[in-house]
Amino acid sequence: MGFLIVFLGGGIGAALRHGINLAMARLVGTAFPYATLFENVSGSLVMGLLAAYFAFKGGAPQHWRLFFTTGILGGYTTFSAFSLDTALLYERGELGLALLYIVASVGLSIGGLFAGLALVRHFS
Repeated sequence: MGFLIVFLGGGIGAALRHGINLAMARLVGTAFPYATLFENVSGSLVMGLLAAYFAFKGGAPQHWRLFFTTGILGGYTTFSAFSLDTALLYERGELGLALLYIVASVGLSIGGLFAGLALVRHFS
């Protein structure tokens, strides 16, 4: 059942992302990734709101947590999960691990993208 809940939420989040991409392209153009920046910041804000609500108010069933965080926000932006993971490491007093996670995530992700581009160019 959890997979279905995440699947449905992910579809909603991905559709939201697509809509914002289209709207931002029309409003401000595509010379700078405004839409992605907006999605990452707004998704992280909402993840913070939800994480705090679930932690301090409690009472939300697991299926709602899955639907909103892993589902909708996961489809909308995975940056929100990255932000939450970083904040959790920081909150646990693991500043070094938080910094390592930031550098490794950003560096390896960008490196992975360039590696993928290079592989396709090489074999095309």
